[in-house]
Amino acid sequence: MSLVLDPAAQDLLFREARTANSFTDEPVTDEQVQAIYDLVKYGPTSMNQSPLRVTLVRSAEARERLVPYMAEGNRPKTAAAPLVAILSADSEFHQELPRLFPHFEGAKGMFEGAGREGRAASAALNASLQAAYFIIGVRAAGLAAGPMTGADLEGIRKEFLDDDHTPLMVVNIGKPGADAWFPRSPRLDYEQVVTTV
Repeated sequence: MSLVLDPAAQDLLFREARTANSFTDEPVTDEQVQAIYDLVKYGPTSMNQSPLRVTLVRSAEARERLVPYMAEGNRPKTAAAPLVAILSADSEFHQELPRLFPHFEGAKGMFEGAGREGRAASAALNASLQAAYFIIGVRAAGLAAGPMTGADLEGIRKEFLDDDHTPLMVVNIGKPGADAWFPRSPRLDYEQVVTTV
């Protein structure tokens, strides 16, 4: 094998991992979420922007507020998941750049001058990268993730966030329950994806 990562870890993170559609009642602890974040925060982003923000939906009241914004097919699993996270992109990410990217003193000013709309594409791209790392981190914790974009994301923003935060997806998190997986969908072959020039 050309990969250094242990085959069991490869299976855990990729080959055997699926988008979960049902979960057990076992809770997801704050310590688990902290461990996930403390691992995935090291994933690369452009200029170390780190615009991902995570809103954990734990209380019954907050869950009741969230579920109506989910697409109809996503409502039951979101209502039943042990933990739900709203992953969003912070358009004010540049405020942290003096600490996150200290070797380029002009980084904050460069993005400040672009305005919120000018920062939106960079925030969305880099937060999406971080959201992918977050999903892998959930798997690394021995949990299953059910990421969903089937939702009224603008409604979720108004209900839970503010104008500076753009929701990207909602992720159900927990131990997989009965019949958690749909059959594995096909993937493209190497030759269909990779070109050498």
